[in-house]
Amino acid sequence: MKKLNQVLMMAAMASMLWACSKPNQNPGDKYFNSGDYAKAVSEYSEKLKFNPNDVRMLYNRGRAYEEQNDFENAKNDFEKALELDPNNFQVLLSLANLHHKEKNYTNALLYASRAEEIPGAPAMASFIKARALHQMGKSQEALTSYANAIKRDKEFGQAYYNRGLLKVAMGNIGSSCEDFQLANGLEYPGAKDALDKYCK
Repeated sequence: MKKLNQVLMMAAMASMLWACSKPNQNPGDKYFNSGDYAKAVSEYSEKLKFNPNDVRMLYNRGRAYEEQNDFENAKNDFEKALELDPNNFQVLLSLANLHHKEKNYTNALLYASRAEEIPGAPAMASFIKARALHQMGKSQEALTSYANAIKRDKEFGQAYYNRGLLKVAMGNIGSSCEDFQLANGLEYPGAKDALDKYCK
């Protein structure tokens, strides 16, 4: 659960960057960034009255709903945004995260896989795909997806750490130690403890 929360935190940070990267920042973005998600929803809704097909506003409102654990409204906004912009990997990753939170790993895998196929998609797409595969018991495929995440981002400490944990579960302790060492070198939380526990 702790690892999933870290994934979601990374996705939230990415979404805040997307929200803040636009000129003439919407007041909803300011509310979102300060943690006042209800006011953010209200501001985004106001903007959407005049432009109901604004993908960024739909996405941001969906993220604000998600932060309030209103997953159904979040999903509705993300799905509408995806209809309007089918290759938006931020929206796809948010849908993957939502489904992962709801333990719907098949849909999480579907959306993460779609995001991963988009040119320029971040390592997080492969990582979420790996997590879904891991949860579904598809260990070999999960290892491949963790490797893809690492290939896209060599500084992805969480991917090394999670791959190490999967290797431990598969009985491959020796190989897991290398991943824990790399994660520890990147100062990923828990990596040192894993080294101490499995790699004495």
